[in-house]
Amino acid sequence: MPDTFNTSLIPFDRLDSSQQDTLLKALDVAYFRSGEVIIRAGDPCQSLHIIIKGSVEETSADRQEHFAHYTTDDLFDVRAQFSGHSRHQYRATEDTLCYLLPQAHFTGLCQQNPAFAAYFNSDLATRQQLLEQAHQQQNLAEFILTRVRQDNIQPCLILPADTDLRTATTRMRQSNCDAAFIIVDDTTEQAGHRFGIVTRTDLLHAVMLDNRAPSTAVGQIATSPVISIELGAYLFNAMISMTRHKVKRVLVTQGDAIAGMLDMTQVLSLFSTHSHVLALRIARATSIQELALAADSQQALVETLFNNGIHTRFLMELIASINEQIIEKAFQLVVPERWQPLCCLLVLGSEGRGEQILKTDQDNALILADNIDWPECQTVMTQLSDTLCQLGYPPCPGRVMVNNPDWVKSVSGWQHTLQTCCDKGDEAAMMTLAILADAQAIAGNRQLLAPVKHHLHQRLSSQELLLATFARPALKFSVPLTLFGQIKRGKSGPDIKRGGIFPIVHGIRTLALEHNVAETNTFRRLTVLEQRQVLEPSTASNLSEALKLFIRLRLRQQLSLPAGTASAGQHHLLDLATLSRAERDLLRHSLHVVKKFKEWLGYHYQIRD
Repeated sequence: MPDTFNTSLIPFDRLDSSQQDTLLKALDVAYFRSGEVIIRAGDPCQSLHIIIKGSVEETSADRQEHFAHYTTDDLFDVRAQFSGHSRHQYRATEDTLCYLLPQAHFTGLCQQNPAFAAYFNSDLATRQQLLEQAHQQQNLAEFILTRVRQDNIQPCLILPADTDLRTATTRMRQSNCDAAFIIVDDTTEQAGHRFGIVTRTDLLHAVMLDNRAPSTAVGQIATSPVISIELGAYLFNAMISMTRHKVKRVLVTQGDAIAGMLDMTQVLSLFSTHSHVLALRIARATSIQELALAADSQQALVETLFNNGIHTRFLMELIASINEQIIEKAFQLVVPERWQPLCCLLVLGSEGRGEQILKTDQDNALILADNIDWPECQTVMTQLSDTLCQLGYPPCPGRVMVNNPDWVKSVSGWQHTLQTCCDKGDEAAMMTLAILADAQAIAGNRQLLAPVKHHLHQRLSSQELLLATFARPALKFSVPLTLFGQIKRGKSGPDIKRGGIFPIVHGIRTLALEHNVAETNTFRRLTVLEQRQVLEPSTASNLSEALKLFIRLRLRQQLSLPAGTASAGQHHLLDLATLSRAERDLLRHSLHVVKKFKEWLGYHYQIRD
């Protein structure tokens, strides 16, 4: 057997050197003419086929149904290796050359190497995990897989709430720490609400600025609740919590007990990222110019994290948090302070779902408190939209922005709009409902969103006919798969947004509204729907993994393109030539997951075209 077989291809790279040597010795080569049947339905399994060149179609025995199409580096018939016989027919559609791995040798390798066997598991999450492992860099384990442990946290000082300021200061000095946790309520169930925190700065301000007496109880100046994280959680999650809540310390708990504390200095010493530094620059910005300088470094942060192998979910959460802080800061700098408690800025679309990584078009709206008179509102909102443009968020082509009066309304005004959309039930009305279903409050009086969201869920929950109309766009765009089950290549590549991302996002959004799920993030919606037994665990897992794959492949392509070389629409067209065989295999598998989900949606909502 010639030694030209590429053992670095997934999953053969999972084999050790002796197993790879066994593989190479067992391989044979076979040639099939165009039109020749390679395997007939019902034939006993003899070999795993690995295509060197050519193409093969998988069909039913009568060729009335086509299942898949295979080309260079693809494997078939994997199912038969485990069942012992072939369910379908395989026919060469052009002159084809294949490696043959005898079934006995394949089975032996699977028994010897669990990682090799796991690749052939039909579960998409397992296969994607193996692909991610193949692309990991050396520092991935340090960056992502490090957990909060006893050896990377520090002990913390705990004081009763009635401790006076003088004693608290002395105890902190003796313990050589700059913060103490205060027991504020022993009866509350949630650990985060049982404690407050006081820092050296708090003590200084209390005595020097607020003229507090040294005998004042420390509980009176403590900040509560305290942000906490469980012992054993990922350190990266601790960083996300600090960034999102704009704090420098988190309490580490173990059940109901305190295990210690973790501060940003420790995290930064373990991670070579500047995400918290960026968050501090955003928080300290006193002008639009300073904020713009901070926002400009966001792209570099995304590239650094992505190139270091950071998991897609972690990356989305961190960048969503930073985006929120940039937009919230812009709101605080532009909107007069007296009006900020009387309005609420919403982000919509992927930004509202926390699924946007790179900056895209503005999608925002404003809720005003009822019965307020703010004549300058439109002028201020126009200024806010212009400011966001300065910060790298281009205008929305559909004008879903706060500088458009249609997207600035009072609480009762938005409730009336929702009612009108439900009554109309046309395509434009359903689009408005879909946009508002993902709304996230990020600045101003965030409580103003609650009655609007409640009204939306109340109007749509269990409304079968209306939900069927709402769900229809998820079935509008075809999945980019050929009749043979192969990825449609086309001239520009498959549109992964229309054919993959949108059907999952909108389908899950519809189910979330039907079952009154408050979450806006698609991944968290999937978790809740699985918990409520709306979706099978395998379905929820496969949809989650497919969506992560689509987002990651699109992001990688976006980062590889020079700025300004492609339109927004082209960013969604995947260049299949840049994908490895394993990635194409995963993409094809994921698109089949989407196709199956769309079929389920059509049945669930009784949608017939």
